[in-house]
Amino acid sequence: MSTITLDNLTLTYQRHPAIHHVSGSFETGSMTAIVGPNGAGKSSLLKAIVGLMPPSGGHVRLQGCERRDIAYLPQSAEMDRSFPLSVMDCVLMGAWRTVGPFRSLGKAAQRDALAALAAVGLSGFERRMIAELSAGQFQRVLFARVMVQDAPVILLDEPFNAIDARTTADLLTLVRRWHGEQRTIIAVLHDMEQVRLNFPRTLMVARELIGWGSTEETLTPANLSRARARSEAWDDHADICAA
Repeated sequence: MSTITLDNLTLTYQRHPAIHHVSGSFETGSMTAIVGPNGAGKSSLLKAIVGLMPPSGGHVRLQGCERRDIAYLPQSAEMDRSFPLSVMDCVLMGAWRTVGPFRSLGKAAQRDALAALAAVGLSGFERRMIAELSAGQFQRVLFARVMVQDAPVILLDEPFNAIDARTTADLLTLVRRWHGEQRTIIAVLHDMEQVRLNFPRTLMVARELIGWGSTEETLTPANLSRARARSEAWDDHADICAA
């Protein structure tokens, strides 16, 4: 059993507030959407969980898992596609969790990568360069890399942003499959209808915790209104929260 607990977590960028005093837990096998206004701290939460953003206060506690057990898919806008990397090499990067960075990849890893590409509808793309791909194709490649990583915890930062409806539907099917395998899924999303239809649990933030629980109980008009009001009152130059 693996649990990710946020214990009074506070995050800041250059001493300006991003997230204040958020507490709660992601249980093993749960499937949670993180929602909130732009700039609400949603991506910051994922970065803190994966260890890319140290807390200014509080803690991220991992029980029953380590950071190497977390697959993290950042926003596609944060990824440099100009590097001369083939689709196959990109997918094989997911094998580092089990193989390590200094051991050669065997035939089993190659087979896993080919199977993952087939699962996302990209058979025959192995030798293509990632710079040649459309946004939707590249996102499928990143999902294939997550498949090869075979991690019990999967973090997805706006995984369906700027891709077509068919690709979104295919990748959502894969996410539901992961959930059926009892992996813990945490995804930053902005499409509320998508959340309602596919994610049993929701964490809503607006730099502070607005709601965390079942999606039906969290995505209420009152919570959405409160989140909007909080975003309208933000001071991006406020000092770090010291409370």
